Amino acid sequence: MDKYRVSAAEIQAFDGISKTHFLNNDAKRINKSLSDLTGLTQIGFHLVEVQPGDESTEMHRHHHEEECVYILSGTAQAFIDEEVLDVGPGDFIGYRAGGAAHKLRNSGSEVLRCIVVGQRLDHDVVDYPLKNKRLFRNQPLPWSMADIDSLEHPQAGQKR
Repeated sequence: MDKYRVSAAEIQAFDGISKTHFLNNDAKRINKSLSDLTGLTQIGFHLVEVQPGDESTEMHRHHHEEECVYILSGTAQAFIDEEVLDVGPGDFIGYRAGGAAHKLRNSGSEVLRCIVVGQRLDHDVVDYPLKNKRLFRNQPLPWSMADIDSLEHPQAGQKR
């Protein structure tokens, strides 16, 4: 990838990708991955658009990756564990690795536009508490998912 700059005109013309979360049909968004356009591999930098009434993703928490959101326009409810916060233009939300489960729901009448930034680690564990699922991502293996209640926790010897 030789491109280091993406102009405002190119960003405006870029359609992005329409995504629906594999665990939540109400989680629909348009994702413009500017990091992909410039060959960044360690972080994701995305312009995200969510239509009124739709959600950004399924409620989830990353055990190893950090993620953050900056609201450009529109209004939303930020679900952070049991808390629901009203958010709008200029608000910033930082999700720590291993922290609270989270998602956004567009609560307004206009498109929610935000910047979403996150790490792209080779390995992560993601919990989807409302679905009782845990996702395991370990490159180069395919993703794996299990019911959280079905996980076994063996008492194996320590490695160190």
